[in-house]
Amino acid sequence: MPDVNTIRRLDAESPGFSQSLDALLAWNDEQNPQVEATVAEIIHAVRARGDAALLEYTARFDRWQPADSGALEVSRAAQEAALARIPADMRAALERAAGRIQDYHGRQVQESWQYRDAEGHLLGQQVRPLDRVGVYVPGGKAAYPSSVLMNVLPARVAGVPEVVLVAPSPGGQTNDSVLAAAAIAGVDRFLQIGGAQAVAALAFGTESLRSVDKIVGPGNIYVATAKRMVFGRVAIDMIAGPSEILVVCDGKTDPHWVVMDLFSQAEHDENAQSILVSPDAEYLDAVHAEIERCLPEMNRADIIRQSLSERGVLIRVADLDAAVALVNRIAPEHLELSVEDPHALLPAIRHAGAIFLGRHAAEAMGDYCAGPNHVLPTAGTARFFSPLGVYDFQKRSSLIGLEPVAVDALARDAETLARGEGLEAHARSAACRISKG
Repeated sequence: MPDVNTIRRLDAESPGFSQSLDALLAWNDEQNPQVEATVAEIIHAVRARGDAALLEYTARFDRWQPADSGALEVSRAAQEAALARIPADMRAALERAAGRIQDYHGRQVQESWQYRDAEGHLLGQQVRPLDRVGVYVPGGKAAYPSSVLMNVLPARVAGVPEVVLVAPSPGGQTNDSVLAAAAIAGVDRFLQIGGAQAVAALAFGTESLRSVDKIVGPGNIYVATAKRMVFGRVAIDMIAGPSEILVVCDGKTDPHWVVMDLFSQAEHDENAQSILVSPDAEYLDAVHAEIERCLPEMNRADIIRQSLSERGVLIRVADLDAAVALVNRIAPEHLELSVEDPHALLPAIRHAGAIFLGRHAAEAMGDYCAGPNHVLPTAGTARFFSPLGVYDFQKRSSLIGLEPVAVDALARDAETLARGEGLEAHARSAACRISKG
């Protein structure tokens, strides 16, 4: 029998299921007072001492001592050299992924628009890109060139004039694939800084770095806390929690495929969540057995095992309609509809960050090269958040142009409404536009 401790089993029709599911889904994102205090201190130091503080924190946390602030910057030539150094197949894959990402996001561009109403007044919306954007790419434990492409390219498609990329460089070394991705994406500046100090520098600026308008990209708890603290001074994309996948299967997909999909999220970290929902109890047995067979073969087996045992679950439901209802309740980051006819289920799906249609649509391909963005809402926030996109790097201004010959009726309505709110100056401002003839 499979080890029941590796991943739990739940039956949606059993008493207590709802409470058990809620407990499993609960993600403790309460703010850590010690982390908060540390991040506040770092932000204050960067605001007060600028580049000097950045150099000190780089020496402390990344274990290398830049000679000056100029040493923090990676030149375009160094990025291009890394692009030339990486294996040919890696370069080709990055370039193909970049092409697909650009093509997909090019379809998201919003254009300015305007019209004239029945009275001849001009109304509309002007769409403009943000001026400067900061992209944070993690680099402490692993290299993420895909994060470079997914965060930088939508900003480029949106027309952002200046994109600044920051990434920690332990020991003063930055991964060649990250440098190569930066060259492909075309960042304007690449700084080897990380942690809360990088977020503070992007938000408030230093002697060598102008502040940005928005900060995007994932990071650890210190980065996430810093983004939360600087929000309002700058915009941010979202505060993301651990990665998640929910697979809905009709029992006809190769169990090995589904196990690898579950593992693909579990290997991110111990807090990641992998969920399989199926009406076929025997299929859940088969997947459970395949988990036990495959787990020892994985190079991150300890992380996967802890993730599955603490937050993973196999859930039996009555039918696929019940599975869809569960999807909308959970609002997962990644949803795989591994069923015969995924398009039949699609209209009923209301909440999911990314939806993968059919047995061959593996979430891992969405992470790297399918085209849609892999920066997605987590922890149930797909109920109200959307994937990162071009629209995140554009802002909108309303256009209001009123024709003098037709303004009287509008002005009278504005005067009436303003007086109803007790705002005398508003009322007079509108009333003085009413013609005296």
